[in-house]
Amino acid sequence: MGQLDGKVALVTGATAGIGLATARRLATEGATVHITGRRKDKVDDAVADITGDVHGFTGDVADLGSLDRLFAAIEERSGRLDVVVANAGSGDLLSLADVTEQNYDDTFDANVKGLFFTVQKALPLLPDGASIILMSSIAGINGQPGMSVYAATKASIRNFARSWALELAPRDIRVTALCPGPVDTPGMANFLQRAGSSSLDSPIPLGRLGTPEEIASAALFLASAESSFMTGSDLLVDGGAAV
Repeated sequence: MGQLDGKVALVTGATAGIGLATARRLATEGATVHITGRRKDKVDDAVADITGDVHGFTGDVADLGSLDRLFAAIEERSGRLDVVVANAGSGDLLSLADVTEQNYDDTFDANVKGLFFTVQKALPLLPDGASIILMSSIAGINGQPGMSVYAATKASIRNFARSWALELAPRDIRVTALCPGPVDTPGMANFLQRAGSSSLDSPIPLGRLGTPEEIASAALFLASAESSFMTGSDLLVDGGAAV
């Protein structure tokens, strides 16, 4: 028996890193999992990588027409969504002086607009008692040089969780913000490469990067009945980095 037997889940941005690990874990626990990504070849690879009942969709969460097609496909195939993991996002390492309007718009479109409308358009498919997990970051809590725009988007996500938790509480729909610290993903490797470093400037008390599987375990907890009295809160999984 899996913790999510009979449940239907959506994980956006699930072709690599935390999103892929989360989709894999939810499927292992018995959920039917729908995943998204912007590149068909990557989506197909992710579907092939995951054991279980998994369905891929190629699209951009910042494109509202793409979201409409996604949810129409989920409704036709599964009829509902019990778990939404709004994970898709991106960001660049840029100083205040170097941020362009395009950088700003791209980051807010992917991380804020895309997440906002993913949840809004999922609402008609959510039964009472569903769980919404918003992928934030400790960057939305701590200041970081060169990450002001990205950090601002992640702070916005934390507030979405608080506001939506109050709005959706009458339906017993729980909304939480999952806030990873530094995690060993391709995205983190790219970040360090752009920073011209092989390690983080700030030490992590536990002495290592997290793994995508550790964040996926936290997402499973928030998706399952084990977290039934949690809503509107942050769950930090960061090795103590935000202390």
